[in-house]
Amino acid sequence: MNKNVGGFDKIFRVILGVVILLVGMYYQSWLGLIGIVPLATGLLGWCPLYLPCGLNSCKMKENQKETNS
Repeated sequence: MNKNVGGFDKIFRVILGVVILLVGMYYQSWLGLIGIVPLATGLLGWCPLYLPCGLNSCKMKENQKETNS
């Protein structure tokens, strides 16, 4: 699995995911579970929606490290 989420994108996704989860907990709403998606994609460094769109926010060096390992 090649990484397609890099640098700033990862940090933004993790922060956004945590914020959505916390807001959901504060308001006691199940909608807060939506925060799992950006949190997981940020932690894994891979977003399935980037594939059909042909997007990649990883730098070449980061992506090459993953494929060589």
